[in-house]
Amino acid sequence: SALTIPDVAACIAAVKLLTNSGDLVKKLWQNADYLRAGLKKLGFDTGTSISPIIPLMLGESKLAQDFSKELFTEGLFAKAIVYPTVAQGKARVRIMNSAGHTKEQLDKAIEIFAKVGRRLNVI
Repeated sequence: SALTIPDVAACIAAVKLLTNSGDLVKKLWQNADYLRAGLKKLGFDTGTSISPIIPLMLGESKLAQDFSKELFTEGLFAKAIVYPTVAQGKARVRIMNSAGHTKEQLDKAIEIFAKVGRRLNVI
């Protein structure tokens, strides 16, 4: 489906913001690096991605879906990505932070990932 006019306007506005200042991009990468490091320290597999979008590699589709649901129950939204979007056995939860997240929010997210990871025996 084609993008709606408001979606296109939002994309144009975002591109203008990003081209006018590198501060937001820098903050996004700082947040991604901080979050990725916290997840790795807990023992999560964050794959080999070099993007601010962090994959939490879980393998099986049901586990990824259950993990996503448990995160949501704890107040955190991170979507499960399963077959056929990714290969069988490569299911993951896609973590998308933003430049707008604070260190305190990222710390809270890491706590929630730890809680759910332990509950589901992932870490």
